[in-house]
Amino acid sequence: MVYTYFYFKKIIVRIFAITFFSLFFFIAIFCFIPNFKTDVSDEEIIEIKLPIIMYHGLVKEKKFENALFINVDLFEEDLKYLIKNNFNSIFVKDLINYVYEDVPLPENPIMITFDDGYSNNFLYGLPLLKKYNQKIVFSPIGDCIGNSTENFQYVTWDQIKEMVETGLVEIQNHSYNTHNLKERKDCLKMKYKFCKKYEEELKIDVMKFQKSVFEHLGQTPEAFVYPFDILCFEAKSILKCLGFKTTFSCKEKINKIFKHPDSIYYLYLFLRPNNITTEKFFKKIYN
Repeated sequence: MVYTYFYFKKIIVRIFAITFFSLFFFIAIFCFIPNFKTDVSDEEIIEIKLPIIMYHGLVKEKKFENALFINVDLFEEDLKYLIKNNFNSIFVKDLINYVYEDVPLPENPIMITFDDGYSNNFLYGLPLLKKYNQKIVFSPIGDCIGNSTENFQYVTWDQIKEMVETGLVEIQNHSYNTHNLKERKDCLKMKYKFCKKYEEELKIDVMKFQKSVFEHLGQTPEAFVYPFDILCFEAKSILKCLGFKTTFSCKEKINKIFKHPDSIYYLYLFLRPNNITTEKFFKKIYN
């Protein structure tokens, strides 16, 4: 009996000791360490949904419509829809300012982008942007600016300057000349090339466009739009080192923006097709 008594007493003492030190440990964490916090702040947890709509060319005749060229009337219907549904078009710099400078974004933000730099963006698109007071992110191919081919006419630097000066157009980098799938896979590192050689080639191309923009507009793009969405790990690290805070893909998905740089570094877009009404297109995005 005596042995049993002392045995249970010993167990109770151990339980009490474990409970006491456990309680002391948790109190020390939550009370005596006031600077204790997780790696993620409350602001970084706040999520803003951002759809990005990608356009290329605008045409007035149905015979010229294709996978990348839509009717200008359809583009106007899209702009009307955005206004009616209280969307607010934003620039890349608005995203960067939100993440890095804590500048608030407007409610229901949306981004409109035009790639490649066709002259019809200036001729048909700019008047509508002025009419409806909407912003676009304009990403021309550097080597194509001012050129014309049998099928395409591209904007000139004077036209780009006029677009930017309206305050409704923001220019970003779509490479100087990597839109060639036959000779090289755009931003993709070819298997036979050494990393150093690849890095040199990509830097030369990207910075050539940066220099052209600065010479003509006195500003430098902060976003890179991957040609054909062909990218690789090496390109990502090189672009970051060159100072790009944002990159665009061609994957279709609504972006979830947080106050963290990674949330704006690889943005998703929805390509605007020519064979679907405005109402159905935007419903498809949100469904």
